[in-house]
Amino acid sequence: MDSIESSDRTNDNRTTDSDVFVDAPSDFDINYVDSHNMIQAISSTGVPCESVGYSHEIDPDPDHDPDPEHSHEADPEYSRESAPVMEFFGVEHRGQITSNLFLTSDGTKIWTPAVPASCTPVVGMVFPNWEAVVDMYDSYADKSGFSTRLGTHRIVNGVTTFRYILCNRAGKPKLKDYNSMDPESLSTSRKTRSNISDCKACIRTKYDPETGSYTLRTFVEGHNHELVSQEFMEFSKKRRKTDFSTHQFVHQLSLNKIGPNVAHKVQSSLKGGEHNVRGTTTDYKNISRSIRMFIGDRDAQLVLDTFKARTENLHNFFFEYHVVGHELKSFFWADDVSRCSYEAFGDVLAFDATYRTNKYRMIFVPFTGVDHHKKCVTFGAGMISDETIESYTWLLESFLKAHVHQPRLVLTDQDDAMRDAISKVLYNSSHRLCMWHIMKKLPSKIEGDILNNTKLRQKLHSLVWNLIIDKDTFESRWLSLMEEHGLSNHGWLNQMYAIRFDWIPSYFRDLPMCCLMKTTSRCESSNALFKVNSSINNTLLQFLMCFDTAIDRQRHKQCQLEFETNTSTPEFHNPYPIERHAASLYTVTIFREVQKEIDRSVHYCTIGQTRSVGPSKIYTVSHTNRKFQFVNEFEVTFNATDNTVSCECMCFTRIGYLCRHIFYVFRFVHVNEIPAQYISARWRKYALPRRVYDIANRYSVDTSEEGVLRNEVTDTVNQCINRLRRQPNLLSSFLTELKDIKSRIFSEVPFNPDINRTPAIISDILHQPEASNSSDNPVHFTPTQGIRNKGCGTDKRLIGPGEKAIENYKKGPRLCKKCNAYVNHDSRNCDKVRAAAAAAAAAAGVSTSSPGATVASAEQPPVRRDGPSSVPRPSIPRPVRNLRRSSRLSDKSPTA
Repeated sequence: MDSIESSDRTNDNRTTDSDVFVDAPSDFDINYVDSHNMIQAISSTGVPCESVGYSHEIDPDPDHDPDPEHSHEADPEYSRESAPVMEFFGVEHRGQITSNLFLTSDGTKIWTPAVPASCTPVVGMVFPNWEAVVDMYDSYADKSGFSTRLGTHRIVNGVTTFRYILCNRAGKPKLKDYNSMDPESLSTSRKTRSNISDCKACIRTKYDPETGSYTLRTFVEGHNHELVSQEFMEFSKKRRKTDFSTHQFVHQLSLNKIGPNVAHKVQSSLKGGEHNVRGTTTDYKNISRSIRMFIGDRDAQLVLDTFKARTENLHNFFFEYHVVGHELKSFFWADDVSRCSYEAFGDVLAFDATYRTNKYRMIFVPFTGVDHHKKCVTFGAGMISDETIESYTWLLESFLKAHVHQPRLVLTDQDDAMRDAISKVLYNSSHRLCMWHIMKKLPSKIEGDILNNTKLRQKLHSLVWNLIIDKDTFESRWLSLMEEHGLSNHGWLNQMYAIRFDWIPSYFRDLPMCCLMKTTSRCESSNALFKVNSSINNTLLQFLMCFDTAIDRQRHKQCQLEFETNTSTPEFHNPYPIERHAASLYTVTIFREVQKEIDRSVHYCTIGQTRSVGPSKIYTVSHTNRKFQFVNEFEVTFNATDNTVSCECMCFTRIGYLCRHIFYVFRFVHVNEIPAQYISARWRKYALPRRVYDIANRYSVDTSEEGVLRNEVTDTVNQCINRLRRQPNLLSSFLTELKDIKSRIFSEVPFNPDINRTPAIISDILHQPEASNSSDNPVHFTPTQGIRNKGCGTDKRLIGPGEKAIENYKKGPRLCKKCNAYVNHDSRNCDKVRAAAAAAAAAAGVSTSSPGATVASAEQPPVRRDGPSSVPRPSIPRPVRNLRRSSRLSDKSPTA
């Protein structure tokens, strides 16, 4: 005889060659129809009335084996006549829910739903599949005011032969045991609640192996609890169950740093109200938690497996990692788009460390440059566990393996480890320090009187940021400025002057593209782009997905600018052919910069002297500002034989396109096109190969066949809705057709519980195997633990004196009630209060010069403790206060 296992017993499923017995989610009597608590239909006079039908059962199944622990079939003392008598009590209305209320002889209330007969289950109904049974009973439950859940079932040869669907309040309530003598057991226990009431409402279905259908064999209609109004049914567990689309929605928003709370609000707005959203904010938070639990301790291994798969499947993808023992210490990656971008725009490189991007505190280091639209472009990225010379050396060596050649110029901040690693690995590159990081320290390094009451700040900035002067001019002006303000022996200024070769523009003016980046602001912008998407609570795999989302946004913007460049013609300001020639060469962004130089050559430039030196002519070109006031003049050397030209301002060397002075000479000598040697390849159209704009290079886009089809189906339905939004009749017909399609799909594709488990759903979303299915991919490496970043001793960042002064200036003055004036302090730290307190302490005989005990004067007035006093409270010296505090603590000690 087969047996059925309930949830109050062991959770182990017993399996034989022919039968599989699955445990039920609650303690439920499967032979309830013949149990002692069977609902007997009676009339109001107490006479049994079989026509009402609170309990229905088809003839007993010969194959149905009741639970021997709960069944009454073997009880000789049990009979139907012993069932309690019930009497109709009335009709109860709760919102849109109507129920019939019955009262048993022992005072128990029984509610039966009052719904149309067409919605009520009938014993003997036949369903083509199990999902149709669930849909029928769920629809009935929604209209009745209760929720359902699956009960005991039996699987024979892989087929479910019978199964119960229960009211969600079925089962015996499990009460916690509290120790009333121990108050801690109450305070530390979790505050929970239970809605289990041992309700017996259910249906039971039987599988027909000949037809493959399910027959409704048992239907118990009565509930021992009140039915829920329709307004509250949205909070039932059935309505809160989230599916694949909800999980995907929460995950996709998390990649843009949108948390579960905001995700639920967005979903509510999209679906027309929170009542149409499946799941609460807590359920959305549980989805985020489930994703992190799915990753678990496999985090580092999943990241490495992802990179290895990309290396095998994607063209020109580079990836390298470094492990110590089983801990992943650092890794670097660069795809084909990054490598192509570096090939075209890798003359100037900047990188900076970024924190708070993952929960392990690994340091994120992106490598940034400038593309032909003057936008940030990423050449690759890395993660390191510390900021030592060894870590940066390994990272730069990996970068060099991916990109082969070294950049002309590398820009960083004043980090010693970065400096040493660059000199060791990128020895052919010029290293430049960020000017902004140096100059922002000026207010904290120089006294405020000198900086604010003189023109030192203005003169120093004008000197330091000057792009035109040479090295000798800079040095003479610097020394003169220091002597003028008496700062020749200033320590910090002398240190900055000693390293002037690393940050002053005058020492880089001969280096091509030296003015493309003078600060790490591009790095800050790029880092902000990635941090906008990432969170400090992210795992490494989640951060990688956030990085993919951010880099796709960056590349999409680049693709948009490329489209605008290739499909539009800019407006021309001048009739000169050289402007149209420039428009045919450069991207829209660069052409606008070149156009400004051409406009200024037309309106603000003039030629002074002209002289010949061999085959070349030298033109002295002066330019003015918009008020036509003289600014500067430069010599332009032009050779008409080979169209070579140069200008003292060195604009082409510094930026990569010609200056206004040269354009004025070209117009003067009738040169209508820019010579080929002065067209920088990095600013031209089509600087990158076409393949970098392929959608296959966007990692945040699901390019799988299933993902593409899902998006197309969604777009198609949305297009139909948009077309029919003002046609309610056609919209209703469209809904009917969709429901028919849904019914056909559900009948053809049965519900598969295996792929609808939460781990299976997350596996499909993350494109990662489940932990139980990862035997082929065991965990070899784990993330580094216990990382301490620079300045990690406190959660608050360090704030310099300059920033503090700015914040205090923004706050504005406040009213001090002691001074009776608007000042930058209040009565707690007013000098007058301190002076009065000191005077009162002196008058009271309080010694403020020695750390000994306080000597109180006999004439000392009493101090009120219950309110404000006109007599100032005497100021007690700190040693005395500490002495009093220690005495109070000693009085409270157990040994006192």
